[in-house]
This record gives sequence, C-alpha cells and structure tokens, in this order.
Amino acid sequence: MDDAKNSCLGLIFDVQRYSIHDGPGIRTTVFFKGCPLKCWWCHNPEGIDSGKELMYFEYKCMHCGTCTHVCPMGAIEFDGIPIIRRSMCIACGSCSAVCPSDALKLIGREYTVGELMKEIERDVLYFDNSGGGVTFSGGEPLYQHEFLLEVLKECKKIDIHRTLDTSGFAPQEVLASVMDYVDLFLYDLKLIDEKEHIKYTGVSNAQIKENLHFLVDHGRAKDVIIRFPVIPEISDTADNVETLAEFISSMKGLKEIDLLPFHDVSEKYNRLDKDYKMTVHKSPSRERLLAIKGRLEGIGLYVKI
Repeated sequence: MDDAKNSCLGLIFDVQRYSIHDGPGIRTTVFFKGCPLKCWWCHNPEGIDSGKELMYFEYKCMHCGTCTHVCPMGAIEFDGIPIIRRSMCIACGSCSAVCPSDALKLIGREYTVGELMKEIERDVLYFDNSGGGVTFSGGEPLYQHEFLLEVLKECKKIDIHRTLDTSGFAPQEVLASVMDYVDLFLYDLKLIDEKEHIKYTGVSNAQIKENLHFLVDHGRAKDVIIRFPVIPEISDTADNVETLAEFISSMKGLKEIDLLPFHDVSEKYNRLDKDYKMTVHKSPSRERLLAIKGRLEGIGLYVKI
C-alpha cells in the first residue's frame, strides 16, 4: 500500500465485530459518518452529520462537572448535569478524554486506509470459517466514496468478501467507480412516490431508482438484496407496498428483499440533542409484516424479516 493511499482519510463512527445481519456469514461492519438523507426514522442518527459529534449518556453521568473545566470553548455548562452548547462545541474530545464514567463520547474517528485494514484483517479467521467478510454501512458509505474505493481495493487484493449497504443516493459515476469491487449490495428502497420520499428523507428518489436500474442493467441483479424499512404509517401503507412490488417487478433478476421493522431510537437523538420527528414509537405488528411478506413473495421474491 503506497503513501498516497495511506494519506486518504475516512471518518468512521463504529467498527462492529461479529455482525450476522449485514450479509452472509460472520462479518465486520464498518460504519461511515455522513449521509445526504435525513430519514425521520434513522436508527443511526450519529451517522448523519459528516463531522465529529459529542454524545452524552445521562445514565452514566456521575455529575462531577469535570467536563466543564477542560472545554477550550466554554461550550459546557453545569446545572446538575452537563449542558452542551452545540453551536459552540468543536468536537475536540477534551471533555470525553477526562470523563471518569464515559458519559461523554466523541463520535467519529479518522482512519487511514492502512489503519482501517488492520481493524478489518483482525477478523479474517472468522470470515474464512463462516463465509463472511466486511460490510460497509453508515451513514452512507458512498458519501466518502474515494476512501471507500481504496479500502474496497485493498480488501479485494486479499479476497475478503465485500458488502455495501447503501441508500443508492449518489452520482451514477460514483456507484460505477466502486461497482466492480463490491460482491453484494444491500440496497435500500424506502418510498416509491417521489413527493413522499422527499418529505420523509429530504431528497428525491430519482437517482436511487436510476442507480438500481444501472446495477441491474450491468448484470448485477443477482448481487443485490433490496432492504425495505417497514415504518408504521409511512412506508407500510398499502399504496407504498403495492408500488414497491410494481417497481421491483419492472426489473429482471432481483430475487431477495429484507424487511427491516422500525424500532424506536429516540434516546439516541436525545443524546445528540437532535430532533426526533417520528410520532409513532411502536414497531409494526407481526400481522402487518406477514401481510407485506406475502405480497412480495407473490411477485417471486425471497423475503426475510
């Protein structure tokens, strides 16, 4: 690996080992920071912003006030608990470094390609024994496509299976640049109606649809698993499920879809002082999931919940 590749930096917010739901076998899932979508229900809100952030875990806090004395910006007040002035915080990590109970955590760490490869290669034995590999998730990995591409290339050199978990929202040339280095795509489809998609994610779905067509047209349909987040009163409506079935049916070769039931992660948003727009906090019923499963099986898909 040359120096140029090692000078390429990526911002990662988690490296999760022994993952069994992000592709075949036992996997290491690498979570990239930054996403152009702002889905109301996002279960990884710490992956949305493209910079480092401070997360506060109130249940861990000893209420000692140590953090207030080390912040170089004076961004933390103490009123029984730390109060973070987010507009002043530069996410330097000074407070989290001295917190005696890890109640403050800096989210986001810069890696070189070489540093991340060392983390991934620690689990090669598990990959080999289980048919697993590495999954790149987020956030949106294509948001940091230059870094992603270099890591994919290094993984391919040593024959590590590579899965990309993506929203599909990226310029087509970006997707094309990584396509030949990806073994499996976990491809999110949320809402088929464009106005609904804009309302609940903040972006149009036109590029997402075009990029899925691009993968199918280039013979990669067999390497795509659709992922459908089942969000009560938003994506699980009869109209959306029907148009989803019609859209998938319009492309030849797509064989599998995973249903991802919504779960409430409002506490994560509180820890980041972010607004949580969801008004529904219950997961979809088993009956509704089975009904959606039946409809999608009806068009010939293998469906997993």
